[in-house]
Amino acid sequence: MTNREIARTFQFLGKIMELHGENPFKTRSYSSAYINIRKLPQELATMSTDDINSLPGVGKAISDKIQELLSTGELQTLNKFKEMTPEGIQDMLKIKGLGPKKVKLIWEELSIESAGELLYACNENRLVEVKGFGAKTQQQLITQLEYFFASKGKLHWATAESIALDLLSKLSAHYPERFIITGEIKRLFPIVETIEIITTLDLSESDIAEDIEDLFYDETKEQLSYLDCPVSIIASSMGSLGIDLLETSSSGDFLDALGNYESLETEEDIFEALELPYIPSELRDDEYILEEDRHEEIEDIVSLVDIKGVVHNHSTYSDGVNSVSQMAQRCIDLGYNYLVMSDHSKSAFYANGLKEDRVMQQWEEIDVLNTQWTDFKIFKSIESDILSSGELDYTDEILEGFDLIIASVHSNLKMDEDKATKRLIKAIENPYTRILGHPTGRLLLSRKGYPIDHQKVIDACAANNVVIELNANPHRLDIDYTWIPYATEKGVMIAINPDAHSVKGIEDIRYGVNAARKGFLKTSDCLNCLSLTDFEKWIAAK
Repeated sequence: MTNREIARTFQFLGKIMELHGENPFKTRSYSSAYINIRKLPQELATMSTDDINSLPGVGKAISDKIQELLSTGELQTLNKFKEMTPEGIQDMLKIKGLGPKKVKLIWEELSIESAGELLYACNENRLVEVKGFGAKTQQQLITQLEYFFASKGKLHWATAESIALDLLSKLSAHYPERFIITGEIKRLFPIVETIEIITTLDLSESDIAEDIEDLFYDETKEQLSYLDCPVSIIASSMGSLGIDLLETSSSGDFLDALGNYESLETEEDIFEALELPYIPSELRDDEYILEEDRHEEIEDIVSLVDIKGVVHNHSTYSDGVNSVSQMAQRCIDLGYNYLVMSDHSKSAFYANGLKEDRVMQQWEEIDVLNTQWTDFKIFKSIESDILSSGELDYTDEILEGFDLIIASVHSNLKMDEDKATKRLIKAIENPYTRILGHPTGRLLLSRKGYPIDHQKVIDACAANNVVIELNANPHRLDIDYTWIPYATEKGVMIAINPDAHSVKGIEDIRYGVNAARKGFLKTSDCLNCLSLTDFEKWIAAK
């Protein structure tokens, strides 16, 4: 099990125990374990028992449960509470904003045992009479439940890819034939519903079909499934492999515009026969990509090797796991030329945001560290909270001392579109703002972004020479890739930022690049494709 999976298990254990009125000390200890394990830079599966026992905040009870998870993949304590809890109630505990106390009230006072029943009750206006609820809370809950149902059964691209690669490894261990990932994963959609695999294996042979069923059918025997994710395995002969890959990794509109094409060995062969450049699968959504004036631009689409610097990172000064020097060293090891440290600002008290004295302390440390290198540099930045008024949360005197400011919203996420848009525009118009961070604040499959008028926000960025962040965390990918063409058309640059809270988080840039490619972002429109020298010029330009 990965650290993320172990952490989530502890988080759920804490919630389900709280639901049943267990000792608050225990429930809090499991919630703390969730937070601490998420921050670990090393996978627990690679650590010795002694190393796990010595971890901060990990006592014997937590350590024993970690060992149990690593050896068996489950917790008997959690299984006991699951047996006492209807499956629908367990689902409700996973809905963001609906904590154990509220779920307990709903279960006990309304005898509701599923998210579907709860949505129906909300629509009948039954929650307003329950203590702790009201008309406003009920309406918010309707929105959360609708989003929960819309997201159910879907995966983040990063999770889907990991599961698909594991599945391929298992299939390849059984059969010598080829297995290739296609479909939504190959097209780099941020959210994936089905893992699609093309194989040269002859699935018509009954013994092979039975083997596949035994390996991967879910309990209902109605759908191939692996690690609870729907799977589609498509048989292809070697002669038709190219056309099968093309057709399973392109939209219908794209294929229609492509016209008649031959069944050749590879996708590259098909495009060559059509006298077209090779068009990557992530760009095969719309037919406009086939226009002749797009052909040269395809070669300039951003790729991971084009990224020269790592913008938007957190350290132990706020809520990061690693020190500034450790973050810098990891960037150097990965071949980057600069690091922009952007810890949380003072309003983010929940994230140990930096008050003015600690800002100065970090600046001094960065100055000392920068004396070590001639071809690498750390820049002084901050992720300044955009207050409800649209103001940033430092005085101009402090803001002026940073190399650049990333302005982001972290609080009061329930404004209507007009207020939320005006709030962002006011922050954009602040002369110290250089980058607008994760514009909608969305968490994919968990929280909808707050409503904004994207065109007005992008136009404001264009008017004020402000860059827009594409937050590369696979749970955010915000700004959405569909708005990249409009932004670049208006002359707004995009920064592919990992929002890294650890050295490992730096590698999330890869997921941001995927989304950027899907949005047809060219290297010339990507801020951190700039060399160190050009990045310094960009900073000095405002």
